[in-house]
Amino acid sequence: MPTSFNQSVIEEFRANAGKVGGPFEGGDLLLLTTTGAKSGERTTAPLGYVRVDDLLLVVGSNLGSPRHPAWYHNLLAHPAVGVEIGGEEFEAIAVPAEGARRDRLFRRVAEAVPGYADYQERTTRILPVVALERSEPAPGEGPREVTSLADKILEIHTWLRHQLRHVRAETDAHFAARAAHQGPGEPPAPGLGLQIRQHCLAFCQTLEFHHTSEDGHVFPVVAHHHPHLREAMDRIQEEHRTVARIQDDLVALLADVGTADPEHFRAELARMSKELLAHLDYEEGIVLPLLADIPWPPAPPAS
Repeated sequence: MPTSFNQSVIEEFRANAGKVGGPFEGGDLLLLTTTGAKSGERTTAPLGYVRVDDLLLVVGSNLGSPRHPAWYHNLLAHPAVGVEIGGEEFEAIAVPAEGARRDRLFRRVAEAVPGYADYQERTTRILPVVALERSEPAPGEGPREVTSLADKILEIHTWLRHQLRHVRAETDAHFAARAAHQGPGEPPAPGLGLQIRQHCLAFCQTLEFHHTSEDGHVFPVVAHHHPHLREAMDRIQEEHRTVARIQDDLVALLADVGTADPEHFRAELARMSKELLAHLDYEEGIVLPLLADIPWPPAPPAS
């Protein structure tokens, strides 16, 4: 639970489109909502931020204390986060920078806000620098307006496709960096380990939650009102178990990206991606037409 001070800042922030007084007055402030690493509860924290080029960055300074802040542990466990800046809200993937990239970004952050350099001097731990990457799909993808349950499911599927492409692009960048290395010794790490991990974890966690919701709520309703589709619903639920296995295989595959043979790795990633995307395509073809007339968000219960 947020402290009373944090809660007062959050309330003032939301009441005034991101403008607050007191110690944060005139500063760049956002609200970061994370999912508890252990509790699973959603928690919001007000944080200062810095823009470096096209990156939105927050620093796990914790006022220079020897421990990382709780929100940092949360986003490592659950990379999908909520961000509020001014009157805008959006979903993001939280990706800590690594190695030389982290050092370069921290120098830029400290140039903009010298207090972060002071915090780093107070502690022996390396202050994390976290990029908040918008997780929306590219413009033109997915439904522009969500008015039905079918639209909502398609929105989730579009997001999942977007994250899967992100993972594939980052692994390609990883292997390109390895291939470009010249000279003796091990190639320099491209600094994409956490980037790949966070997007893969966000993809897998969202897909698991999505399937649990479908199996527990959507599909039983469809099967009840459309008995002739019960066999198709059973097949989709069976596919969910297969997809869960593929998710585990995907996590295991990406864990070895640093030492993997590029040709074998790309072939396995392509195979898993094809199976995952085929499942989404099949589900959309069978289920979405039946949900087009169900409004979203659902109407509030009658009082």
